[in-house]
Amino acid sequence: MKLECSIEKLKDAISKAERITSKNSTLPILNSILLITEGKSLKLRATNLSLGIEIEIPAKVEQEGITAVEGSVLANIFSNIYQTEKVLLELVENNLSIKTNTSNILIKSYPHEDFPTIPAVSGKSFTLQIKKFIEGIKSVAYSSAVSDIKPEISSVYIYSEPEEDYLIFVSTDSFRLAEKKIIVKKINGFPGILIPFKNISEIIRLFSDDSSGDIKINFSKNQISLSTDTIYLTSRIIDGTFPDYKQIVPKEHTTEVIVLKADLLNALKLTNIFSDKFNQATLTIKPKEKLFELKAKNVDIGENKTLISTSISGEDVEVSFNLKYFVDCFQSIYQDSVTIHLSGDNKPIIIRGSSDISFTYLIMPMNR
Repeated sequence: MKLECSIEKLKDAISKAERITSKNSTLPILNSILLITEGKSLKLRATNLSLGIEIEIPAKVEQEGITAVEGSVLANIFSNIYQTEKVLLELVENNLSIKTNTSNILIKSYPHEDFPTIPAVSGKSFTLQIKKFIEGIKSVAYSSAVSDIKPEISSVYIYSEPEEDYLIFVSTDSFRLAEKKIIVKKINGFPGILIPFKNISEIIRLFSDDSSGDIKINFSKNQISLSTDTIYLTSRIIDGTFPDYKQIVPKEHTTEVIVLKADLLNALKLTNIFSDKFNQATLTIKPKEKLFELKAKNVDIGENKTLISTSISGEDVEVSFNLKYFVDCFQSIYQDSVTIHLSGDNKPIIIRGSSDISFTYLIMPMNR
């Protein structure tokens, strides 16, 4: 192996690949990045057996070859190399030589034969804009369960309805639920997959920087692959069934509130100062009195009541809820106003951006 390439492109590729490596003491090969030279490119591969990645960058290849080196060592080296444009990589007696204008480094290699294969996922596929795909995942990921006790909800569920031009993203931790619909033409039915929550943050990080292009999605029974011109990522799929969440989303409401997002967010943040260890707050709505009140009480701090100017219609209602859950959804609402639907005391709260039917957020009440 002998090649020359742009140090900035290599730094970026190593940074992305190193995060996928496993910190596994029993299988040290999973700590490594596999370097492969083919034709006019250098490919970097990494895997933790749940996620696998291959990144391709252009290179001037003098001699093809393959080697595996410790990912963290490689990342640390290149995070401390400056003031150079090109880097020369060469395999010398099964060790990797790294030469720049100012540095001459030799690092130990692993037997590349032990490196696991990154699966080539075949099956059904479709293509959509990266920007849309990342928007869909980001809009709901924070609502998934963090614990692996119930893998089917420690995930983001992605599916489409027959004869509809929507790709639907959903997540829930059983206390709140987020759903985002993205318009996608000619998807031809997507039966539904569960991507583990632990993999979602890496998917967002890897593809957010290249939001102008398209992403191709292939999926089989156990794996999904996401690929662009330079990145090929695979993730395992959770074998489980996502809850039939549509049964818990109220079809009708008895009270409607339309409020400026900025006003509501400020009131929630102020109320949060006085919430208890469960982040509990109470919302009281009285349409005839034009009353929209948030209140919270903490025995160690004090109590607070905040009135907000809103447009209200329907019946009186009072509901207690987790303040953190309410604040979380604002990252998925881009409109200036928020619509809140309620269907009675201590019933679920439905939140949407005004005039936006693509995002739905549900918070279960706190009945304590």
